[in-house]
Amino acid sequence: MKASTLVRIFIAILVCLGIGFLGSIATQTSVDTWYATLNKPSFNPPNWLFAPVWTVLYILMGISAGIVWSKGFYHVWVKTALYHFGIQLILNASWSIVFFGYQSPFIGLITIIALNILVLLTFKWFKIINKTAAYLLIPYLLWIAYATALNFEIWRLN
Repeated sequence: MKASTLVRIFIAILVCLGIGFLGSIATQTSVDTWYATLNKPSFNPPNWLFAPVWTVLYILMGISAGIVWSKGFYHVWVKTALYHFGIQLILNASWSIVFFGYQSPFIGLITIIALNILVLLTFKWFKIINKTAAYLLIPYLLWIAYATALNFEIWRLN
């Protein structure tokens, strides 16, 4: 692997972890207070599981984006793929702000549904550019599908 690819992967990982950190700030404002009082479904994981799962997912997302970026930002398909990636990353952080910061499971649900759509589009574009980059997004796709079901149930139960 070329040094320039590794640098792009490293930068992309830092960006993803940075976005994750911003989202975690909003999460921490409510996780031990408001969120603790909500009715949750039986498939709700323990709170301690979220941080390590998201850390791994952000690292995989960064590797994936770095691989795509290394194909050349001058290429229209790469630009399109990375624009989709950037928008879904913004939605990712927005979900934490809406759900935990504003304490709104319903608006969170709308946000995470939009996030699912954007991640699927990102997957599609990444697959056109590099199949490995796309496949690295599969754990993220699965986790946000699970998170969508969790968000829906929390909204429904409360």
